[in-house]
Amino acid sequence: MTRLSDATLSELSPEVERPGYRRAEARIGIVHLGLGAFHRAHQAVYTEDVLSKGDLSWGISGVSLRSPDTRDALEPQDGLYTLSIRDGSGDRFRAIGSILECLVAPQDPEAVLARMSAADTRIISLTVTEKGYCHHPATGELDEAHPDIRHDLGQPNRPKSAVGFLVEALARRREKGVPPFTVLSCDNLPANGRTVQRVVARFAALRDPALGRLIEEEVSFPSTMVDRIVPATTDADRALVAKALRMEDAWPVMAEPFTQWVIEDRFPGGRPDWNATFVEDVEPFELMKLRLLNGSHSTLAYLGYLAGHETVADAMGAPGFEALLRGLMRDEASPTLAPLPGFDLSAYRDQLLARFRNPALRHRTWQIAMDGSQKLPQRLLGTIRDRLAANQPFDRLALGVAAWMVYVRGVDEKGNAIDVRDPLAKDLAEATNGCTTPTELLDACLRFETVFGRDLPLSQPFRAAVERGLEQLLAQGAAQTVARFPEG
Repeated sequence: MTRLSDATLSELSPEVERPGYRRAEARIGIVHLGLGAFHRAHQAVYTEDVLSKGDLSWGISGVSLRSPDTRDALEPQDGLYTLSIRDGSGDRFRAIGSILECLVAPQDPEAVLARMSAADTRIISLTVTEKGYCHHPATGELDEAHPDIRHDLGQPNRPKSAVGFLVEALARRREKGVPPFTVLSCDNLPANGRTVQRVVARFAALRDPALGRLIEEEVSFPSTMVDRIVPATTDADRALVAKALRMEDAWPVMAEPFTQWVIEDRFPGGRPDWNATFVEDVEPFELMKLRLLNGSHSTLAYLGYLAGHETVADAMGAPGFEALLRGLMRDEASPTLAPLPGFDLSAYRDQLLARFRNPALRHRTWQIAMDGSQKLPQRLLGTIRDRLAANQPFDRLALGVAAWMVYVRGVDEKGNAIDVRDPLAKDLAEATNGCTTPTELLDACLRFETVFGRDLPLSQPFRAAVERGLEQLLAQGAAQTVARFPEG
């Protein structure tokens, strides 16, 4: 079968939207670290719209920090790939051309550093997931003992971490007299711009105090909020796309129709005219999304997986799940949020539930459950801390935490092994091995200070609420526990 590429664009099915500009004339202005599905379904699409409007200075150099898989799939396609937008009414297809170059950092770190150091590169954006910042999620501080950080301090010209690449590229630009780029984190971190600035500046200060001061004073780190549900692509998805295109695409991405991007407008070197929402302070939007969408998503993922549901939509159709999430968002998370003038929070919650019910996405609970030790502090534990401070109940949030604790044991309710993907997976499995009672499991998990901090393990209300959730899950199972939540 013919392969998608620049040479075959003209042969695409007429139903497929294609780039509305000459790709050969586009120039690279953005380097993106973390060339995964989410970036290709979100920021790369916003940038595609900019290129289509005629501003060809913002093409993307996509960098994989670990695996060559994405490069190997996209390089024969000249960086082109298909976005399939899916809902109950069917699929809409669009060929995206904004990624002009694919690099693999472990294979050629010098090529990545050269591109990041080039004067035309004005923005470095990132989707490296929470764990990619080599920080302590509970505190937001750089993990100075992280193996990649220790490596990058010793071999700055051959970095492994996103932090190491950023600092080495900024050092090279300083040496050449090239102004710094803007660092644009698009990951689900609280105050992601300030968090990334903190870890990058600290790493730089460990290398060179003057470089650390330069980063603190002169480099812009705008915070952002990103939102689009992007499930992992399956072989069935590839077959569906190939049929629609009438040609092969080795690396398409699937996404829901909804998309949102809120950005603090701080770009000293200029920026594309993205169709995003530009604000002075993104924190209220970011906190809303972390606590409502991400918090309920994680809660659903752990409980849904334990209850035997493969996808989010499957879980949403089971007794009690929608009621649980509606109550979590409305009664426990929303009261912790600052008001957003003119924003209808009730309608937003309804919209989230409708998105979760989308049967076309096939978003796997297992995929959302990954890296929970990095996600829990932002998605659930921050909300719980606010509820504790206000002396308010948080039983639904506590049940989500309890479900994570059951999940990371690595054995489901039928005794089958769970493939737990988490930086702490081995440590968590060892700590929870042999725990048979709610109290034993609670104590084992609360020893992980990088997740729970020092305060929550000492909080009796927190311990009691999570232990109640564990008692229910271990005695009744996830399905029966969730089914008791009434609509209302």
